[in-house]
Amino acid sequence: MVKTINLTANVPPSREVRITLPNDVPTGPAEIVVVIASRVGASTRTLGDLLHSEFFGMWRDRADIGDSAEFARRLRAEAWSRAA
Repeated sequence: MVKTINLTANVPPSREVRITLPNDVPTGPAEIVVVIASRVGASTRTLGDLLHSEFFGMWRDRADIGDSAEFARRLRAEAWSRAA
């Protein structure tokens, strides 16, 4: 089982943060990954920002893709199988 839980917290000077997991998280051995990303000065991005970015439509002229939804599904499946 892989479960992603996104939390925001204020890190106190002691740098101790307590996390209570939801009841649907099974007990026993687990790998917990903590990612620290500073929110100071972070800007909020919108879907409009993505729409006007260089990423939107970056593959539109590729003749080898065909069905873009199927292509994306295949890329995700390949990435997930490599990660396992």
